[in-house]
Amino acid sequence: MLRPTRAEMEAARDRTVCDVLADDLRVLFCGINPGLWTAATGHHFARPGNRFWPTLHASGFTPRRFRPDEQGELTTLGLGLTNVVARATARADELTAEEFAAGGRILEAKVARHRPRWLAVAGVTAYRAAFADPRAAVGPQSRTLGGTRIWVLPNPSGLNAHWTAASLAAEFARLREAAGAPGLPVPGLTA
Repeated sequence: MLRPTRAEMEAARDRTVCDVLADDLRVLFCGINPGLWTAATGHHFARPGNRFWPTLHASGFTPRRFRPDEQGELTTLGLGLTNVVARATARADELTAEEFAAGGRILEAKVARHRPRWLAVAGVTAYRAAFADPRAAVGPQSRTLGGTRIWVLPNPSGLNAHWTAASLAAEFARLREAAGAPGLPVPGLTA
């Protein structure tokens, strides 16, 4: 995958990235919003410092480490991708409270239409803002969207240094096990 130029990334501001969706997925992963690198390439979690793709593999969701440009293959594994807010920005703090609230409503409609078993929101702050749940923490939520359960994951951004590669993989693996997704056991993970 080619590295976008600064001009290409700036031109990607406010673009959207197509969802990777199918009906009845095991897990629909939901990012905060596309970054400029993602919007410039059209691939979710595309910035090289983002740990989503390595974590997806390390947690046992995928049999190998997928590249962002292979995102379409996820549906064959019962996985999908979307965002809380569709608009691309350089930083998530450029989004407004209104955008998060509207994004939560749009996300509810997507979930109602496609019926994933689990919605996994990658970023507790985004989940809190989108669903007006200021006390939410990482992990399974008591709230559901119809028959879809919700799990809040840590943000896999490289900027979220509080979560190590190992702790990210362990949290994603907890979700994989709860979702009944087949996968490889994660070394050092205890039940």
